[in-house]
Amino acid sequence: MGVTMRRRLLLSTLACWPAARLLAQEESRPRHKVSAAELHKALSARFPLRFALAGLLELQVSAPSLLLLPLRNQLGASLLAQAGGPALRQPQSGEMDLVFSLRYEPSDRTLRAHRPEILDLRLPGLSSDGIESLRRVLPGITRDAVGEVVLHRFTARELALPDTMGFEPEKVTVVDDGLLVVFAPKPAR
Repeated sequence: MGVTMRRRLLLSTLACWPAARLLAQEESRPRHKVSAAELHKALSARFPLRFALAGLLELQVSAPSLLLLPLRNQLGASLLAQAGGPALRQPQSGEMDLVFSLRYEPSDRTLRAHRPEILDLRLPGLSSDGIESLRRVLPGITRDAVGEVVLHRFTARELALPDTMGFEPEKVTVVDDGLLVVFAPKPAR
């Protein structure tokens, strides 16, 4: 290898050094995995839910299927929906997909799903005007009814090692089979 090639290799190595250090630091941080089964159990505990819309329509949602959306870094639920009431000739069945953002709550050491957002509403027997009306009013009702969902409560044992190292949960990432929590140094207080 010539002098020029060694010099280029040295310069390339030095240029990559900061990124390599950051990557190594990230890999050495404590981590915790929350399984898809635990997430499904926590979400299922919140359902069935019933919504009444101005006495004209009643909506019941139940039986959530867990949606893990790593590309959006969101957790979701696909729900069975039953619509009925005076505004409909006969009860209608369909599906509704919700997604949640994720956060860590240090006061009670929990991982939470919050800010529910309706991705899709499928009620085949309902008119397009009826579906559009539902799409306008459901987000507010959903935020009020569902609120935040505790997905995982860290035990003292799960946090013992990170606590002694001066770490706390920082980053929650949705992966194909659950959630990955990466810890970071606690801020100075």
